[in-house]
Amino acid sequence: MKQRIHLALLAALVPAAAFAQDVNVYSTTMAQMWKTDTPGFDKATYAPVTEFLGIDATKLGTDALSLHLYGWGRTDLKDQSALGGKSAGDLTYGYLQYDFAQANGQIKAGRITAFGTTGVEQLDGVYARTDLKGGFAISAFGGIPVIYKNYGVLPQADITFQKNFLAGARLSYRIPRMGELGVSYLQDGSNAAKDLDVATPRTVDYSRRQVGVDLTLAPVAFFDFTGRTVFDVANHPAAAPGEDRKRVAEQEFRGTFHILENLSATGGYVQRNFYSYYAGGTLPSLFNQNERGTYTATSGAVTYAPVSALTLTADLRHTEREVYGYTTRAGLEGRLNVPAANLVFGGAYHKTVAFRVTLVDSVTPAYSLSHSEMRGWVMYEKGPFSASLDGIRLHFTDAALNPALNGKAIQSAIVGSVGYQAAKSFKVSGDLSVEDTALYKKQVMGLLRAEYRFGFALKGGK
Repeated sequence: MKQRIHLALLAALVPAAAFAQDVNVYSTTMAQMWKTDTPGFDKATYAPVTEFLGIDATKLGTDALSLHLYGWGRTDLKDQSALGGKSAGDLTYGYLQYDFAQANGQIKAGRITAFGTTGVEQLDGVYARTDLKGGFAISAFGGIPVIYKNYGVLPQADITFQKNFLAGARLSYRIPRMGELGVSYLQDGSNAAKDLDVATPRTVDYSRRQVGVDLTLAPVAFFDFTGRTVFDVANHPAAAPGEDRKRVAEQEFRGTFHILENLSATGGYVQRNFYSYYAGGTLPSLFNQNERGTYTATSGAVTYAPVSALTLTADLRHTEREVYGYTTRAGLEGRLNVPAANLVFGGAYHKTVAFRVTLVDSVTPAYSLSHSEMRGWVMYEKGPFSASLDGIRLHFTDAALNPALNGKAIQSAIVGSVGYQAAKSFKVSGDLSVEDTALYKKQVMGLLRAEYRFGFALKGGK
């Protein structure tokens, strides 16, 4: 079904490019190779080649009509590198867009991505927006949600049965010299899990109904604030004994004070109810809806630039995951620009405290993931040449007590990259990385990348 939708969209959209006055094609080809030596598994060699291709065709008979396509395909030349087979591909987006001359009106049709307070939705359908009088604006979308095959056979059949359509809308009001207030609604699917015609009906509810409120404020030059709250208003199956079903699916707030021209402070707070959040998160079909518990994170950072070439940042973040425990991470990082030598240096040190991470295991009920992290990098760019070197080292304090670390206290990785801009529309680059980790005892990866972009304009075009 999914493949037929791809072909139908391409068959309908690609011929439209023939009527364009301006066409831009951009392509990136990546050839990777790496070897793994994982404890308990056979050694493996992977060599996937991935092609990303995009097309923007404008002025399709009228200046207001344009076509946009982007997709990718991968094939493995050695061992299988990903789930689902040695070849894969997808159409990320492909749509026709019409821009109206008045009121910032716009309409899109095809495979589109819609952004709202309740999340980011990918669907095959229609999106439209327009400004209204008095500072109001409205946008809406509707169609069939794009669902990835990341579940087992029965759950995959269930999720596609339940999520039979997707629709949403957002009404916003621009507050003069202050900011913007928005209200959103999302409806994702209408079929109940129990109605799926199978011998053993599923109990997981993948459908969603959510209401979101978002606020952006910048009342004065030295302060700005963003916030949003998403409410879960769906009729879910009965909760399990002891399970707390919060109606606030997600809330996130962030404020920044620009104290001086070279000094600023940022603070943020995030809370997510996983049962509802994964039903309304970014591209929700990618996530496991069976997650439970609440996640909260409080963070702050101070950035200071004593001279224009040097930027220093001190940051602190505390997270609590109801099911797994809590983590506190703090540290410093700096960036030094040396334009006379075409160099930029960077470095950071962070300490993470996570000594009571819960493990669902009767033998080891909790373990430590506390560690220190050091990172350093340098970039060089002059004319068509560019190069970079990036290294990171982790030191775990209780490696012997953590079964996930395989007794490995120190883990490290280093990545080197070089690039050459051979022409304005063509660039080649290559990366080589060496990693020494608990999961992959030793891993060497190489990547070659070719980026090509060209465009043409018919007579009368630019």
